[in-house]
Amino acid sequence: MQRRSPEFPPTQLITTSMELAELCERLAREPFITVDTEFMRERTYWPELCVVQLGGAHDIAVVDAQAEGLDLQPLGHLLANPNVMKVFHAARQDVEIFLLRYGAVPTPMFDTQVAAMVAGFGDQASYDSLARGLAGAQIDKAHRFSDWSARPLSPAQVNYAAADVTHLRVIYERLVAQLEREGRLAWVADEMAALMDPAGYVTVPEQAWERLRPRTTNRRFLGVLQAVAAWREREAQRVNIPRQRLVKDETLLEIAATAPNNVAELARARGISEGFAKGKSGASLLAAIAEARALPDEALPHPKEERRGAAASPALVALLKVLLAAKSEDAQVAPKLLANSEDLDRLATEENPDIPALHGWRREVFGEAALALKAGRLALGVDGRKVKLIAGA
Repeated sequence: MQRRSPEFPPTQLITTSMELAELCERLAREPFITVDTEFMRERTYWPELCVVQLGGAHDIAVVDAQAEGLDLQPLGHLLANPNVMKVFHAARQDVEIFLLRYGAVPTPMFDTQVAAMVAGFGDQASYDSLARGLAGAQIDKAHRFSDWSARPLSPAQVNYAAADVTHLRVIYERLVAQLEREGRLAWVADEMAALMDPAGYVTVPEQAWERLRPRTTNRRFLGVLQAVAAWREREAQRVNIPRQRLVKDETLLEIAATAPNNVAELARARGISEGFAKGKSGASLLAAIAEARALPDEALPHPKEERRGAAASPALVALLKVLLAAKSEDAQVAPKLLANSEDLDRLATEENPDIPALHGWRREVFGEAALALKAGRLALGVDGRKVKLIAGA
């Protein structure tokens, strides 16, 4: 049966400091508010906040974060108010923006995408699907790829933005009710603790090379790659442009392989112009390469596989994947929330790895069975169309 969504208050477009202060004062009396943002990042390294959407029981507001003279500090106070739950969907990028602006993550908060994974709605349930399934609402996607930095905002853009926090209230209430019935609210709280840790949003330039997944065990190559990837991260931050626009991944890998000594050699790399090589960025890149070339062998990074030790048995990893699928199906929880591929690799190669799957509720749902399977105390079979677990001796 199609659920009928409640009537929502009219949308307010907030463009002045007084309007925002009054709105935040009203919302500070709510038990929970819904929050979303619209931002641009195509041309910059740091996200450019354009719009903030806020929803309360009696207020639906679209805040023009780029309105001239607008003081956003009342919003920061609201997001830090410990008495008001802040409800997001897929919160990570929104939280990053607020952390950069206010120096703190919103607290307390609740992510409906994470909650939906705990409630059995699959991996990364979309806002659209939850709005349909839990609020009986159809989301208009026409302005999904709007330029939110362009002004003035159109009425259609304002209405589209408002929809992201209106139906979210219904989604939140129904997810919380389901999770309370199932005794799983504590599971979500564990996830929120990780999402609210500011350390999870810090980019460490010296670790940026690992995202490139180099297919080599040559530690000298990896040392140069670590240096140039860290250089790119810092330089992209300094000039505030996307890292791929500064230097593409494939170009970094080529530079790591050739380790150029001078401007002429650097300019021969794909995607590196002579002007870039001769400029300030080129000079700092060559300096980073020179430092990496001078590193002693013991200071060079090790491949991830080498750091882990012996390679995982593909057959054992495959069995753990089957077990993960079976346990997540039984528990009606998204597999990704229980363990990822790296967790399975570590389970296959380490006796008792320090991974989320072996802590808290995950251990109860999956981790204990995974250890039993590895130790030969558990076998997998088939019962009709389902995988069944067979306890060993």
